[in-house]
Amino acid sequence: MILDTAYMITAFVTLLVVIDPVAIAPIFLALTPGMDSEQRARIALRAVLVAGLILAIFAFFGKAVLDFVGISMAAFRVAGGVLLFLTAMDMLFERRTKRREDSSEVTDSEHDDPSVFPIAIPLVAGPGAIASVILLVGEKPGGEGLVSILGITAVILLIMYVMLLLSSGLERAMGKVAINVTTRVLGMLLAALSVQFVLDGLAEFGFVTPVV
Repeated sequence: MILDTAYMITAFVTLLVVIDPVAIAPIFLALTPGMDSEQRARIALRAVLVAGLILAIFAFFGKAVLDFVGISMAAFRVAGGVLLFLTAMDMLFERRTKRREDSSEVTDSEHDDPSVFPIAIPLVAGPGAIASVILLVGEKPGGEGLVSILGITAVILLIMYVMLLLSSGLERAMGKVAINVTTRVLGMLLAALSVQFVLDGLAEFGFVTPVV
């Protein structure tokens, strides 16, 4: 099995930008006030494992679900691209961070363990991440695409786990301004990738000519 380098890079960047470990790290701190490092490590591990399980399920069965309800992969590419573009706009204009912070405030008052909700769902394995996994697996049908996306997802979640463990130090080291700048740059990349998904879907319908 020969891996497509361009595909691997695109998949890695897409998932890294959508899941966005840098932006989630400060929110993780807000969700775990007063906890020691051992408690935070357990919550981080549980959240990453649950998110990984959810994304793996959609990687395996997402296409089958689409076929069952009669949605073509081309239509899902267009819809997924639009969804990712809206996510990119939220990142560029800080609406995404505010929404995540609002979720953390509501949940923190109701639950002692935020690992499953809202960290795993929807902060890590949210609609954007789920749509990205299904789209990327659809780009390379068969075992190659599935194995590639599962491997890349595992790497991204490992990065997420490390970032959550280092969240307190990361926030102090980068500062709010640096985190905001990073989020905006990633948002621009995601906007471009989402447009590419839409163009690929429209090309399958014959509305546009694919650019090689």
